[in-house]
Amino acid sequence: MAHDFLAVFSGSLVGFVLGLIGGGGSILAVPLLVYLVGVKSPHVAIGTSAVAVALSAVASLVDHARHHHVKWRCAMVFAAAGTVGAVLGSEFGKQVDGQKLLLLFGVLMITIAALMFLKKSGGGDMEVELNFASAPKLLPYLLAYGAAVGAVSGFFGIGGGFLIVPGLMAATDMPMIYAIGSSLFCVAVFGFTTAGNYALSGLVDWPLVGLFISGGVVGGLAGRYASTSLAKKKQLLSQIFATIVAVVGIYVVARGLPALIG
Repeated sequence: MAHDFLAVFSGSLVGFVLGLIGGGGSILAVPLLVYLVGVKSPHVAIGTSAVAVALSAVASLVDHARHHHVKWRCAMVFAAAGTVGAVLGSEFGKQVDGQKLLLLFGVLMITIAALMFLKKSGGGDMEVELNFASAPKLLPYLLAYGAAVGAVSGFFGIGGGFLIVPGLMAATDMPMIYAIGSSLFCVAVFGFTTAGNYALSGLVDWPLVGLFISGGVVGGLAGRYASTSLAKKKQLLSQIFATIVAVVGIYVVARGLPALIG
């Protein structure tokens, strides 16, 4: 009973953060499943979180698409390149010792938190589109960034929203709101790719996925409502979340080092 409650609570927390700042909640999923819910295998936690994150991304994508915040062609090219990277990354990730994987995951969290604090908000080009005229300029960057981000997402079993958003902005100079909306398409594709790879190896806890998603739906609705109410404080919210990511990352590293050394 307590296990089920913690799974639903963890899902609601991840869903809330995703709804609140448009991404990032997925990076908390693996630590929550391992340290709070008590999933013994880091690889099962990664496979399970990948399914849950992908389904949550689809739900959020629908809302962003309704507001025309998705650059579909850019997102599709980025996702296509990222899928190849995600397959390779997730395959390699399964071969790495679970404790080492968690330790590297903690280091990644700390790095991402630092980048969030350093990130400058900019306007971007609202009219950017991938077409025959812009392809020579945009296509190489979309393919390169997509493949790299997909590989990292697959390796660590995360949706990659924190990596996809800056990747899309760097490749196309689109505004953040469009990068967030477009990234959700990529998050879903990467997540399902990674989840499928892990599922084929029996590394997905399907009953846990159901509990996690049920909490995520409720948390996502609450997060989107809070985001609307606090829209003018997005930068502050991002910095607060960066602090949370850094703290959790330090905790994961602190927990992983003794097990690795000892």
